[in-house]
Amino acid sequence: MMNTRRSFIKTVGNGAALSALTFSSIGATASRLIPKNQSNEKLIRIGIIGAENSHSVGFGKMFNVDKKFPGVEVTHLWGETDVFARKTAEAGKIPNIVKDPKEMLGKIDALIVDHRHAKYHLEAATPFVKAGIPTFIDKPFCYRVEEGKEFLAMAREAGTPVSSYSTIAHSDSTFDIAEQIKSLGEFNNIVRHGPADIESPYGGIFFYGVHLVQPLMYMFGDDIKVVKINKYGKKAGAVLIFESGLQANLVFSTLHYGWETFVETKKGVVELKSRVQETSPERCYRDIVGMFRTGKEPLSHASILKYVAVLEAMEKSVSSEKWEEVIS
Repeated sequence: MMNTRRSFIKTVGNGAALSALTFSSIGATASRLIPKNQSNEKLIRIGIIGAENSHSVGFGKMFNVDKKFPGVEVTHLWGETDVFARKTAEAGKIPNIVKDPKEMLGKIDALIVDHRHAKYHLEAATPFVKAGIPTFIDKPFCYRVEEGKEFLAMAREAGTPVSSYSTIAHSDSTFDIAEQIKSLGEFNNIVRHGPADIESPYGGIFFYGVHLVQPLMYMFGDDIKVVKINKYGKKAGAVLIFESGLQANLVFSTLHYGWETFVETKKGVVELKSRVQETSPERCYRDIVGMFRTGKEPLSHASILKYVAVLEAMEKSVSSEKWEEVIS
């Protein structure tokens, strides 16, 4: 699963997804926390909160088994149940299971939070961020924009680097497509296919909807204004309107696991395909480790909050069956 899931190109509207800013206070905090070996390379001990999600196994395999990042290791794990924890620790060769996540404080240099439902993410991360531990929160970042604002303000005050993104969005493929769009000419009526379930027990549209929404923000900009869910029984899709008037139609796939994006141009409907192969390890993971090492956040806080705001508006539309404004 991890191997198949993934400078932001500013295109239309107010796209501001990837921030190139280096926050000196954040970088200094991260640098003080992480020990160095004899070659002056930073050693990073990662703790993971959450073992139900298959991504936790993937992180363990990537860092501990395949050793894609020498000097980086998952050393501690907390799981929602003992069974989840044992299975993940065994598959990912993670040496330490804790009964309470706070047992990891003082023993790790970086944190990954990996619950299946976003409503648990921020509470789990808070004591670590307050302690200055660089933290990556697996998608989606949180379940409510207002909680996200408070959390990120706390992280900024603590000087702790924090990030969160869809690995589908934060990929070489998406960045390449964003570059292609610059020379596409006039276009409209985006159609994006991908799995999503408005009735998912892990947050409805939040769980997989992020893989539909955030790549569009990387490609076309952050300025999504209003959204509407269209549903008939269990069948559903969505429409997103950007400030510029650009329209994106989301088709929630039910038979195919994958993501495709099409746009209408003067020459016809064109599928946007990447021209590049994904690097190994993938960009999304390189940037996580890069943040752990340097304190540089790969995504602006505003963009993180915006993708959550879009998902929250979509969730409201599921209930109201009306257009809902994106409020971030």
